[in-house]
Amino acid sequence: MALLLSACNGPDDPAVGTKTDARVQAAAPQQDEFLQIAEQLEQSQNPFLGREQIAVLERKLGNPRLPMAAVAQLQNQLWQHYLRVGDLDNARQSIEHLATMAAMHPHLPTEVLARIHQKRALTFLRQAEVYNCINKHNRDCCIFPLQAGGVHSEKAPAREARRSLLDKLKLQPDDLEAAWLLNLVSMAIGNYPQAVPETYRIPPAAFRSEFDIKRFEDVAPELGVDTQNLCGGAIVDDFDGDGKLDIVTSTYDPRGPLRYFRRQAGGPFHDDSAASGLETQRGGLNCIGADYDNDGDNDILVLRGAWLLDDGQIRNSLLRNEGDGTFTDVTRQAGLAEPARPTQAAVWGDFDNDGDLDLYIGNESRLRKNSRAGDYPSQLFQNNGDGTFTDIALRAGVTNDRYAKGVTAGDYDNDGDLDLYVSNAGKNRLYRNNTDGTFTDVADQLGVAEPTGASFASWFFDYDNDGDLDLFVAAYDCTLADIVSDYRDQQHSGVSPRLYRNDGQSGFTDVAAAVGLDHPYLPMGANFGDLDNDGFLDIYLATGRPNYKMLVPNVMLRNDGGKRFQNVTTSGGFGHLQKGHGVAFADIDNDGDQDIYHQLGGFYPGDQYRNVLFKNPGHGNRFLIVKLVGTQSNRNGVGARIRVTVTTPQGKRTLHRAVGSVSSFGGSPLRQEIGLGMADSIERVEIDWPGSATTQVLRGVPLDGMIQVTEGTDGFESIRFDTLPMP
Repeated sequence: MALLLSACNGPDDPAVGTKTDARVQAAAPQQDEFLQIAEQLEQSQNPFLGREQIAVLERKLGNPRLPMAAVAQLQNQLWQHYLRVGDLDNARQSIEHLATMAAMHPHLPTEVLARIHQKRALTFLRQAEVYNCINKHNRDCCIFPLQAGGVHSEKAPAREARRSLLDKLKLQPDDLEAAWLLNLVSMAIGNYPQAVPETYRIPPAAFRSEFDIKRFEDVAPELGVDTQNLCGGAIVDDFDGDGKLDIVTSTYDPRGPLRYFRRQAGGPFHDDSAASGLETQRGGLNCIGADYDNDGDNDILVLRGAWLLDDGQIRNSLLRNEGDGTFTDVTRQAGLAEPARPTQAAVWGDFDNDGDLDLYIGNESRLRKNSRAGDYPSQLFQNNGDGTFTDIALRAGVTNDRYAKGVTAGDYDNDGDLDLYVSNAGKNRLYRNNTDGTFTDVADQLGVAEPTGASFASWFFDYDNDGDLDLFVAAYDCTLADIVSDYRDQQHSGVSPRLYRNDGQSGFTDVAAAVGLDHPYLPMGANFGDLDNDGFLDIYLATGRPNYKMLVPNVMLRNDGGKRFQNVTTSGGFGHLQKGHGVAFADIDNDGDQDIYHQLGGFYPGDQYRNVLFKNPGHGNRFLIVKLVGTQSNRNGVGARIRVTVTTPQGKRTLHRAVGSVSSFGGSPLRQEIGLGMADSIERVEIDWPGSATTQVLRGVPLDGMIQVTEGTDGFESIRFDTLPMP
């Protein structure tokens, strides 16, 4: 009986209770090393990717002399791992076996029975997702609130999940997480809200948008970019120099290849993963792009090892774009391969203003007092200008020595050099650039160290268009119950993000509550862009946790004139329930407004999902696209500031953009896609170049087009900008 109680009272997270032993090293020849890493991880007891636990437990369960309590304990552990790796048949058999055994003990505590009901519900809920949202995928699948094609055609698994959730709620009627899942499965069956008992019902009004942004439809299947895999990064940019935006994605799956979709002129994307050589690169929770060698084409950095603790000592990859449709792995010769440290966060920036891009990588250090275990300092790689890099983090004072989850760069104090923000599990850091090769952490001094429990994606951007860079920092410290309570307007303990408004005097004030961001969102990936081309930057939060019960909609927040953010999740169709990571705002069809490409999928091998591409329906506002070519500055113009002054029926207004100030989990193009609202004309465009410390002023710039501006050259070049077909 005691072991049965212990087994059934374990946590619902399939990763809990395992021991990580393997130390993953990347030492094999390149063509084999990533597959060898995958095999090592799979044959280990790694809590996310290991499968050794299953073999061990199955061998133990094969002993015919085991007492029933020991069988129950093993079945519970096996259920967790079967569900984690996606073996739903065996997961269902294990939980049904547990339920049968529990029925033979009529006096089991309520808590034990309730947890069995919850485990059974999660098993059938995931089966319902696989049967309907993956095997019968359509553009409405998993878009919250579920309707039309999002309602399941194979309803039996959802009905079983609903039955178990009701059984759990009979035993624990105050369980907000079970109540939330009951609302979800009722939507999946097609009988929400009427079939949800009023006590547990979350009314449709709770999900209503504050503004109608118009529906963005998922067109990824028609364009051939709905890759199915685990969580990962996404880059949307022009990799082949033809003026059309291409897509690169990575995946946490250590066997999963990098994917490269090249946009064709007259139709969908073409999968050039094999031809480009990128499919030999496997794994990577994130990827970012930049022209590190100033040769005019975008290169790729793949980041690996995040969440894997000591197993995450897997090298990153720097992939040089050869300009002929292929990429070469130059990580080792560039000096970026060793030491390998677990990471998902990096940012390119010319921190010394010498004309080439340096690289900061935020590593997941678990350094403790009197111990060197988990010592993974962050790295600042100075670009030597010859294709190699030197780590100067220690000398520069930016090793961080904390568990980094996000990094971003921007000139917050307008002194002409890039500063650095590191978002940690713990206190965050704002490293002010001292212009002498060193940095000073001023986060505490300026009051921007929070959230101190756990932060995630972060970025500098000018949300109120006053010319100063503000700072957004996502919070990753809440439960599903907190989110449900927030929907119900009830008190909760969830932590809200921080929006630090720059006062123009190098000071910040947290205005998150004042602008309507004081909610628990739990974003992992996140990014910003301009949904409706009104000139104000909006926010997309890609939400979730590794466990299967954390099914909460991704959140879109529209910037209402720099005064407040409006939740437009449901009106725009952005509330995807699957776990989100890499997000790119990009005008993929060249029609002047930004579409959204989103890499979806979880951490566990059994939690794959398809990526989406949300097509912008258009909002009638004007736009300008600016591509910079640096000569004294770095080729991409990272660090440049752009001001566009326009005339409107209400008078003049100025829009501000900072090139390269990007989300740590975003992959938007480096060209600046600037919404101009209801502009009648463009009065002037001003560009502050970081390398030459000069300001270039352009006049006569046309509306609704794309221009290329070269540093030190008068005027601009109009770039042909033809609309591309999109379903």
